[in-house]
Amino acid sequence: MAFKKSELQRAYRTMRVIREFEDRIHSENSLGNVPGFIHLSAGQEASAVGVCWNLNREDYISSTHRGHGHTIAKGCDVRAMMHEIFARASGLCNGKGGSMHMADIGMGMLGANGIVGAGAPLSCGAALAARLRGTDNIAVSFFGDGAYNEGAVLESLNLSKVLNLPIIFVLENNGYGEATPAEYAVAGDILKRAEAFGLVAEETDGHDFFAVEAAARRLIKRAREGKGPALLHSKLSRYYGHFEGDPATYRPKGEVDAIKKERDSLMLFRRRVEGDKLLTVAQLDEIDEAVIAEIDGYIVEAKQAPPPAVETLYRDAYGSY
Repeated sequence: MAFKKSELQRAYRTMRVIREFEDRIHSENSLGNVPGFIHLSAGQEASAVGVCWNLNREDYISSTHRGHGHTIAKGCDVRAMMHEIFARASGLCNGKGGSMHMADIGMGMLGANGIVGAGAPLSCGAALAARLRGTDNIAVSFFGDGAYNEGAVLESLNLSKVLNLPIIFVLENNGYGEATPAEYAVAGDILKRAEAFGLVAEETDGHDFFAVEAAARRLIKRAREGKGPALLHSKLSRYYGHFEGDPATYRPKGEVDAIKKERDSLMLFRRRVEGDKLLTVAQLDEIDEAVIAEIDGYIVEAKQAPPPAVETLYRDAYGSY
């Protein structure tokens, strides 16, 4: 697929926003400024943006406890997300959801989820709703290698094929389910497991935006055409621990540094577009500077914004459907 200059700038900017968002939260958390539990997706930017690139506002995604990148890639308000991280009333969920429960139904973001694998059946429901309404909308379920052993995910794979749902399951395999290596905990062949349920399954380099986008585009197209569910195995890596405060001593010494040096998603993107003379170093650097200033501003605002009022404690706890 040929990308316009403006599209390349948008793709790079979105990945850069995710990286800066996560890196700054890491810093603020280390200073004790961020309440609640935090899981960061720095290093996984290309997968989130590459998958969401061909989605529209009416398509749905479900995410994991590591959901900031997916939320940004789907187009949610980054300023409101930062306010949510700081538990402010002006946050995306009015300061009541926090990092692990970030959601924006109006943007098709069904929510991050603190329960491993819990997003898969939610996405199946969204996909079924799209089909029953006669639209060509689809749903995407992001989950990790650890969730691939969860019953809810396996049941969702089965249900998606039985009902021929327009859904893409995106297995973002960062190599570790918390502290357990995926090569130890995930038995058999990842693609063949999905194929055993009758799904089409592909594997892609999750560090490479262009590779992810091409694979996701193929699978999304066939889902919109009513050809059924698919699984995309996105192989990538996270830069921080499983959670903020995790020293990640289970990872081999130098592993993260080597990935940053050789396979960093932003580096690979820049190398590609600079080498093909599609964007200049100056244009990319300008994006970097603008994003840094933007995130700086959001953090300053979030620290000064008021928390939810006590009288709103039970508001939003129940809804009418």
